[in-house]
Amino acid sequence: MDLIEKTISQEEIFKGKIITLRRDTVSLPNGSEATREVVEHPGGVAVVAVNDDGEVYMVRQFRYPFGEVIMEIPAGKLDAGEDPFACCVRELEEETGLSAQKYDYLGKFMVSPGFCREWIHIYLARELSVGDAHLDPDEFLEVEKIPMDTLMDMVMHNELQDGKTVIGILKANEFMKRS
Repeated sequence: MDLIEKTISQEEIFKGKIITLRRDTVSLPNGSEATREVVEHPGGVAVVAVNDDGEVYMVRQFRYPFGEVIMEIPAGKLDAGEDPFACCVRELEEETGLSAQKYDYLGKFMVSPGFCREWIHIYLARELSVGDAHLDPDEFLEVEKIPMDTLMDMVMHNELQDGKTVIGILKANEFMKRS
């Protein structure tokens, strides 16, 4: 069975600073038509930065859509045409002041493929050097170090709910065990 939906038309509904929303009309595999709403996003990176003591650098920040402060791994949005690795290095330094001698690419994932075209690339950063953070003028966060084992417990007890953080912690932990 052919599962592909073919685009008939596209209409831009909203274009913002970060996202674009469009409404597409598609032809379904059975010949019927349907409407699809799609959020276009440039994508981003997230970094699991682990020091020599097995502690992970985490950031706490207020996330407006949920109205709460959450703990997450450092992350940021890709600029247009930006290489994900370059974004990784930039965001780690901006948010935490850290630089790393060793980076491992842990893969990418679709954030919410039912309606959003956002990919997040995950990196593991090790052999860290500490410097000064350089936050954006509208960025407010706190950095803390938490042992990987504690974070794994937090993931398994649903105390960390940010998708990129959960995926990053799980992948980094397994990667380090296997290497």
